[in-house]
Amino acid sequence: MLAACEGEIDEPTAQPAPTADYAPSPGRLHRLTSSQYRHAIADVFGDDIVPPPQLEPVRRIDGLAAIGAATGSISSRGVEQYEEAAFSIAEQVLAPERASVPCAPTGVTDDACTASYLQRLARRLWRRPIHRDELAQLVDIAHRASTTLDSYREGLTYALAALLQSPHFLFRAEIGHIEDTSDWRRLDAFEVAERLSFFLWDTLPDDALLDAAARGDLTDRDALAEQVDRMLADQRSHQGVRAIFTDMFELDALDALRKDPTVFAHMSPEVGPSAREETLRVVEYIVFDREADYREIFTTPTTFINRKLASIYGVPAPAREGFARYEHEPSSQRSGILGHVSTLALHSHVTASSATLRGAFVRRTLLCGDIPAPPADVDTSIPEPLPGAATLRDRVRRHLEDPSCAGCHARMDPLGLGLENFDSLGRFRTTDNGAPIDASGTIGGVFYETPLEMGRALAGDASAAHCLTLTLHRYATGRRETSTDGAPIAEIDAEFADSGYRVLALLRAIALHPSFQLVTGGQR
Repeated sequence: MLAACEGEIDEPTAQPAPTADYAPSPGRLHRLTSSQYRHAIADVFGDDIVPPPQLEPVRRIDGLAAIGAATGSISSRGVEQYEEAAFSIAEQVLAPERASVPCAPTGVTDDACTASYLQRLARRLWRRPIHRDELAQLVDIAHRASTTLDSYREGLTYALAALLQSPHFLFRAEIGHIEDTSDWRRLDAFEVAERLSFFLWDTLPDDALLDAAARGDLTDRDALAEQVDRMLADQRSHQGVRAIFTDMFELDALDALRKDPTVFAHMSPEVGPSAREETLRVVEYIVFDREADYREIFTTPTTFINRKLASIYGVPAPAREGFARYEHEPSSQRSGILGHVSTLALHSHVTASSATLRGAFVRRTLLCGDIPAPPADVDTSIPEPLPGAATLRDRVRRHLEDPSCAGCHARMDPLGLGLENFDSLGRFRTTDNGAPIDASGTIGGVFYETPLEMGRALAGDASAAHCLTLTLHRYATGRRETSTDGAPIAEIDAEFADSGYRVLALLRAIALHPSFQLVTGGQR
């Protein structure tokens, strides 16, 4: 009574090996992030299905939720939330008005109809063919529930909810096949398809990619390159790039952006989401519209703003409704993301700017620099403004002179002070407590005096481009690089440079590098 299951997973064929001194890291169990979960549900069932807003969040590790998703566990409350979400989605999908079951059941139970429906869905949701015993278990759930509830649809709801609660949907495992006699394992074709789709699209594989995996195409470099190029040309790559930079810049935190409305009259719940959208539109403009050098993200005067952001920036709104393109004048001192509300407001306090928070963002996120943890019981408070010490630069000088503070703050505060011409919300200013602001500093030995010059210095620093390579490699693999990753990352970095630092070329280089398909079975 069960429909025939699809073919077994193909064994991989030989692939080029990375440099001799390379050693893969252990395979990981990656939990779907909130955005991947939402995108997967929309892809399979349609945009009209509304997932519950509350799912257990993924904790950031090394600055990325992508690493946290491959490291953390789920609490008992998190399991309950996934169960609630699964039943909510299943009830919406199987609502009578949707007519989503592709066959007409013959009665309260119809195992053949159920098997046909669940087998098709499982292939997409679980990103692989479903095995006969797995399908039989799901059909049995539907059969028993339909009999008990005297309703075919209600019984099928339980089976669909089981499909959505399964670890095969909520996680993607990297197990692979053993390579020769070593501990190296090469991901199988369906595991490669998963890693590709969640990296490039932030969602599960489509039927074309799953078909390619079933044919064994993803074990052949030329066929794999065809799939990667197809995926990068697909509109879903915009969704994938937005997810990467949302994670990298922590733009999801803007939903909870808080500022004191008595200090900032422009503040409203609209500011955070608007600021995120501005930055993501600029990213798309550089990556897709212009296919330009990534480093323009620090220097471009082009942005996309709505009326709310225009009021904060003190410029005419480019459109009455929604977002539209706007070109900042050089006198505005705004260029690239260093002048965005997303950067300036997110890395500030509720009422005041923060050289430390802004400097940490530049050092850690944009340059991939390490900042040591502060000593225990160290006083991190900043003195209040005093005569002769009105500006933030004057007040943080203590951090830079105190040996117990300087180890950390010397790596952050000077960079953050370069953005002091913008207040906690991101409005431009020339004075702080009535005293003129000094925004000078250096990046990589290059001196700057203004935010515009700081953006150019950042773009010219070799660490900025290399940092994107590191971040995207971490994002794709769900881990921080190890000492043996040096050669593969150097090869990827070289391809990125040869492309003129184009982000799409970097994504392609990572996806096609032999190390992308390798893990080990051990623990570290």
